[in-house]
Amino acid sequence: MTQSQNLTSPTWGTNTKLVVALTILVIVGALLVKFQFILTPLLIALVLAYLFHPVADFTQRRLRFSWNASVGLIYLIITILLLGLLTLGGVGLVQQIQSLVIVLQDALRTLPQLIENISGQVYQIGPFKLDFSSLDLKDLSTQVLGMVQPFLSRTGSLLAIAAGSAANFLGWTLFVILVSYFVLSESGGLRNRIITVDIPGYAKDLGRLSRELGRVWNAFLRGQIIIFFLTVFVYTVVLSVLGLHYAIGLAFLAGLARFVPYIGPAINWVILVLVAYFQAYKLFELSPFYYSLIILLIALFIDQIFDNIVSPRILSDALKVHPAAVLVAAIVAANLLGILGVVVAAPILATATLLWKYTMRKMLDL
Repeated sequence: MTQSQNLTSPTWGTNTKLVVALTILVIVGALLVKFQFILTPLLIALVLAYLFHPVADFTQRRLRFSWNASVGLIYLIITILLLGLLTLGGVGLVQQIQSLVIVLQDALRTLPQLIENISGQVYQIGPFKLDFSSLDLKDLSTQVLGMVQPFLSRTGSLLAIAAGSAANFLGWTLFVILVSYFVLSESGGLRNRIITVDIPGYAKDLGRLSRELGRVWNAFLRGQIIIFFLTVFVYTVVLSVLGLHYAIGLAFLAGLARFVPYIGPAINWVILVLVAYFQAYKLFELSPFYYSLIILLIALFIDQIFDNIVSPRILSDALKVHPAAVLVAAIVAANLLGILGVVVAAPILATATLLWKYTMRKMLDL
C-alpha cells in the first residue's frame, strides 16, 4: 500500500518573511559598516570591468581570441601601462600637487591683504577702465576663503595620505585589478553577467532596469573619462605655454573640477588666479594683476568650450539630472566614498532616480 506524499515545500507566512527580511537587512548593514573600507575598491573594480567589456569584446572579434585570452591581454597591457605611469610620472605628479597645495595655502594667508589692495585701485585695460576704489571687497575675501580652504585642506590631507601610504595604495591597486579581471573573465562576454541578480518572477523587470542603468553608466563613465583626460591635456599644454608653474598639477585639478558642477570650475579659477598672481615669473614681464587676468580669461574660455561644445557632444543628455542636484549628490557621495564619490555622483543620482521611479510605480500598482 502506497501513500501519496506531498513533496511541495511549505510556504512562509507574512510574519516569517518579515522576520527573515529584517534579519537579512541587519546582517547586510552590519557587514557594510564593518567592512566599509572595501566598498570603494570593490566599486572601482566593478566600474573597470564594465568599462573594459567593449574593449575585450572588440579584441575577441577582431583578433579571434577566446574571451579569457582577450581579457588577459587587455589586463596585461593595463598592468604594464600602470607600472610605467607610476614609474615615470606618478611620483612627480604627487610631488607637484603637494607643492601646489603648499603654495596655495601660503597665498591664502595673504589673500585678504591682496583683495584690500585691489579694492583701492583703478585699472586701465585699453579703452576700458576697472574702478575698484569704491568697492568694499572684504566680504568677498571672506567668502572666497570659506569656499577654498576646506577644499585645499581636504586635498592636502588626501595627498599626504597617498604619499605616505604608497605600499598600501599599490596593494589596493592590485586588489582592484585582480577583482576586475576575474569579474570580467567570468562574465563570458555577456555584459549582464558582470553583476548577476536573480529574483524569481522579476526577470523582465531586472532586464529593463539593467538596460536603463547600462545606458546611464555607459553614457557617463566613458564620456566623463574622455572629458577628464581632454581637460587635463588642454590645460597642461595651455598653462605650460603661458609659463604657469605646476601646470600638470593644475591641469589635474581642472580635470577633477569637471565632475562637480558650478563649484568645481569656480574653485579651479580661484586656484589659477592665486598661483598666477604670487609666482615670481610672469609672461612678457606683465604685472601680477594683468597676468592673473589673462590666465583667468583663458580658463573661462576653455571651460566655456567644454561646457557648450565638448561635453554636450560626448555626454549628450543621457543622464537627465539637474546640475544642482548633481552638486548636492557630490557632497553626499564625497562623505560616503571620498574622491570616488565626487566622480560618480551624477550616475549614482541618475540610478537612484530610476530606482525611485520603479519603486513608486510598483507601490501604486502601475
